[in-house]
Amino acid sequence: MITYNNSKLKVPQPQNEPVFSYEPGSEEKTLLKNALKELKGQKIEIPLIIGGKEVKTGDMGKVVCPHDHQHVLAEYHKAGEKEVQMAIEASQKAWKEWQEYSWEDRVAIFLKAAELLSTKYRNIVNAATMLSISKTAHQAEIDSACELIDFWRFNCYFVQQIYAEQPLINPKGIWNYTHTRPLEGFVFAVTPFNFTAIAGNLPTSPAIMGNVTIWKPASTALYAPYFLMKIFKEAGLPDGVINFVPGSGSTVGNVCFNDPRLAGVHFTGSTAVFQSMWKQVGTNIAKYNSYPRIVGETGGKDFIFAHKTADVKKLAIAMIRGAYEYQGQKCSAASRSYIPKSLWSDVREILETEIAKIKMGDVEDFTNFMNAVIDKNAFSDITGYIDYAKQSDDAEIIIGGNYDDSKGYFVEPTVILTTDPKFKTMEEEIFGPVMTVYVYDDDKYEETLDICDQTSPYALTGAVFATERGAIRTAMKKLEHASGNFYVNDKPTGSIVGQQPFGGARASGTNDKAGSYQNLIRWVSTRAVKENFNAPESFEYPFMGEK
Repeated sequence: MITYNNSKLKVPQPQNEPVFSYEPGSEEKTLLKNALKELKGQKIEIPLIIGGKEVKTGDMGKVVCPHDHQHVLAEYHKAGEKEVQMAIEASQKAWKEWQEYSWEDRVAIFLKAAELLSTKYRNIVNAATMLSISKTAHQAEIDSACELIDFWRFNCYFVQQIYAEQPLINPKGIWNYTHTRPLEGFVFAVTPFNFTAIAGNLPTSPAIMGNVTIWKPASTALYAPYFLMKIFKEAGLPDGVINFVPGSGSTVGNVCFNDPRLAGVHFTGSTAVFQSMWKQVGTNIAKYNSYPRIVGETGGKDFIFAHKTADVKKLAIAMIRGAYEYQGQKCSAASRSYIPKSLWSDVREILETEIAKIKMGDVEDFTNFMNAVIDKNAFSDITGYIDYAKQSDDAEIIIGGNYDDSKGYFVEPTVILTTDPKFKTMEEEIFGPVMTVYVYDDDKYEETLDICDQTSPYALTGAVFATERGAIRTAMKKLEHASGNFYVNDKPTGSIVGQQPFGGARASGTNDKAGSYQNLIRWVSTRAVKENFNAPESFEYPFMGEK
């Protein structure tokens, strides 16, 4: 392979991708609406992509619009065991060449991918995201365009930092240095439905570090990822480095977890699935060529906690945006709030007034703030929690609570008020537009902070609202381990690559911080090298002298 022996290249300093506003009359709004019309007006066939080649199995599934579930956007081929094995073999063939690419060559490919997404493919991928997983223009823009572009540009920058890290001490006549190598084998990337950016980051962050991946996208969200595969191809990614293998999780996963060449797992999804994966790795641990790296983010039960000195209007707006943007289908979405009794009347009034203004419907109507939840199963799960609250003596629905799946999977923004801080909807992840409020006595701030910390097994995101610094300090200490991303006077959603590295602990995952170098170093294995320019010529040491 080509090396750059006489140059020390420097990756361009990354900047966060500017967010388009899509204001009325703007060019970007016109172009996005045209892309929506174009994609909605056709039905495509999505194959597997293995070793750069399209593979069709004939075992078909459908891609539909969640907000109009009779509209079919695409039909896709599902992988069977044979195709998964083909993908593994193709990855290993590609690995031999890819792991010898210089880091500069790998980085150049993904910087080009970022530029393609920023320009030529921006409207296509945003429109595909809007239609297939029911996001507003703004939610798609900050996800499938800006965040994914940021992932690729910042990750490329972090690569040079990782490779530049070298031992501090070199005694006279000794040169110590390290080789940062890709893992041997393949990384299994399993991506969720709710973020195109996560779908694009999970297979590519290991690839940037010289690894090869088997990518299983969520069956409810493989439409936009198919267009990402086109971007990789156009950017010059060698065939077989990333293999696109949609299909059932058990079929694809069982083949990957039983292969001795499994080198890592990069996952975002439910806690139960991640725990089952970990269990499979543990069961098969003796057969692997190396111990697989396991990196996962698995959801949350995210909180907003208000002190009596909180700014009421800012608090209420943060509750609305945090709970209901993208229908609450974010692992960081606010789903439980703790409000002091002295503020509750004013907070409730603002919530009732502002939530009444929320419009919900088709993504092509840009006046809508909310769209549909992802599918029938999600709709049933979410409405089950709402019905449970309606029938409980310890809770009441004070806003929303209605739902309808006749055309799309629509659930109203819902607020549950409970008298029990351990009520079911305060503890369990719902993944929908449902927020539960617990009102506490003002003089029980610290005790209620302890309840917040102990209520949920998750520890992903959380927020505190207060103007008194002492109250903020107390919350930060009491809730130190309750979230991996903590927000002061802001909603607990919307982490930005390069600004707030994202991830949580406890049942929320391994906290390997996507959007920082910490995630990338999980995909390499370091070799330490010592070169001695003046090696000893005798085995004796000075202490061995006769006197």
